[in-house]
Amino acid sequence: MIDVVGFRYCRLGTANLEETVKFATDMIGLEEVGRENGFVYMRGDDRDHNICYFEGDPTDHTLGLELAGFDELAAAESALSAAGLVVHRGTDAEAAARRCMGYANFKDPSGNSIDLTVRPFAAGRRYFPGRDAGIDEFSHIGLCVTDPREAEKFWSEIFNFRTSDWIGWSALMTFDAVHHRFALFPSDRPGIQHINFQVSETDDVMRSNYFLRDHQVRIQAGPGRHSLSGARFLYFYGPDEMIYEYSCGVRMVDDTWRARQFPVNDASFCAWGSKPDLSVLEGTDAAE
Repeated sequence: MIDVVGFRYCRLGTANLEETVKFATDMIGLEEVGRENGFVYMRGDDRDHNICYFEGDPTDHTLGLELAGFDELAAAESALSAAGLVVHRGTDAEAAARRCMGYANFKDPSGNSIDLTVRPFAAGRRYFPGRDAGIDEFSHIGLCVTDPREAEKFWSEIFNFRTSDWIGWSALMTFDAVHHRFALFPSDRPGIQHINFQVSETDDVMRSNYFLRDHQVRIQAGPGRHSLSGARFLYFYGPDEMIYEYSCGVRMVDDTWRARQFPVNDASFCAWGSKPDLSVLEGTDAAE
């Protein structure tokens, strides 16, 4: 089994790099920490970066996960190759562009591009926000998968992810104590469906709700409270129709936690009554 020990970054193509960076700074509240060779690195915590934007295809997404060391990376390459997947060991230059000492890339059975990184860089100074959104950390993503049952099986049998809860066929999965690091959504294409940043408290969620509405940012769902994880949330659209989320108060789980099955309905998504578009849970390209 491949043991993931950390959640590191997203690499996202964007149709307009400067517009996206400005939105990430001024609206989301991220800090720009560097530019190299057309890549812009941004963060909301003490990691070197959480998102790397580059001008390119807005559907070109890569998720970076962390392994404990180079021996674990070599073992992961062997395990993935044995499962019939093509694995690319990155060059030193490619690793430098990912701000880590080494990595390997593969595509999961749905076609999602995944980097397995070793010794990713930490920041030498504290995070300084583009605006005071109350962000504490980059915490989880929604991942589009072409077969949610097979995707859940892949991440739980080859990797150390375990399911915390289901909503319909969509599994919410984790490798640590946080209720979920992945939310798997059925789709006809791969890609990152949404990006979550944890904030300190409910007041931060509500402040951002009014701030974003005042700046004509399109709200996707919320404010609300997730029935599965207990987190208070707000979803909103950024450039390229990428969805970003603030949340706080996510549930912690341990080995004694037993996954629960929820139906696909408004009450399963939000205990407060927010009414999102739930068609993403039924296998379409609509947003969560």
